[in-house]
Amino acid sequence: MQRSELNELMMFATIARERSFTRASRLLGISPSALSHAMRALETRLDVRLLARTTRSVAPTEAGAALLASVAPALAQIEDGLGALSSWRASASGTVRLTTFAYAAQMVLEPRLPAFLMANPGVRVEVEIENRMSDIVADGFDAGIRHVESVARDMIAVRVGPDLRTVVVGTPEYFSRHPPPQTPAELERHVCINYRGAADRPPLSWEFERDGREIKVRVSGPLVVNDVPLALAAVRAGAGLGYILEHDVADDLASGRLVQALDEWCAPYPGYHLYHSSRRQTPPALRALIEALRWRGNGNGNGQ
Repeated sequence: MQRSELNELMMFATIARERSFTRASRLLGISPSALSHAMRALETRLDVRLLARTTRSVAPTEAGAALLASVAPALAQIEDGLGALSSWRASASGTVRLTTFAYAAQMVLEPRLPAFLMANPGVRVEVEIENRMSDIVADGFDAGIRHVESVARDMIAVRVGPDLRTVVVGTPEYFSRHPPPQTPAELERHVCINYRGAADRPPLSWEFERDGREIKVRVSGPLVVNDVPLALAAVRAGAGLGYILEHDVADDLASGRLVQALDEWCAPYPGYHLYHSSRRQTPPALRALIEALRWRGNGNGNGQ
């Protein structure tokens, strides 16, 4: 078999697996037009149609599915063999494209990414900060960092942060005017600062749990923001109650600047996870980054 034929078979397998020329081209690092040309050449040489194309989708034909079933195990062995070579390298190299949002970048990447880059000079990391949830395969990312409940089930997820806890806080002056709520339902009688994760979505619900009972509350108030520091500034000024990560208000609570309410209703939940596709070999650079970011603490924020 010539090298060009092997390349074309690997291209075909990637297209059939991803059901998209665009996604396959991003994974393979070639243009969609070059990929389409290679597939036409393969089909012409084999004298059989392998892919059924429409304006919106692509899928293997019956002949294509039979070919894929035949060659996929061998191609997987080749990819595994190439991936195993990484253990012989002195250090990881390559580019890792990563998507996350601002708070996860602050919590996970700021403390550990600089040291990783200095220890791995052959690795280049591109980080895109965005509020929206990206499809890492379709958008050409190698991995993302999000809350684990946001990660699709077909992804591989690795814990990279401690448990988190969101708490309800207000100033002493606010609570002198408004008695603290005793249950989440009583928040309807309070002025609350709302947070919206994305412009096309409603403000986030405030979520609570006690004795296995989960409650989501839609609150109201004079301010809706998509910026945590701005929301916290309004809370600290006494403009209303906030639903803020405990880590961000630890000093305020310790000093008495802010007071917590509904403590028994605010349960911890799993922290941030790095996730990546399970459909292909993990590149050495991404594997090294995962090991550098992997959470090794006891889950309550003490250590890493």
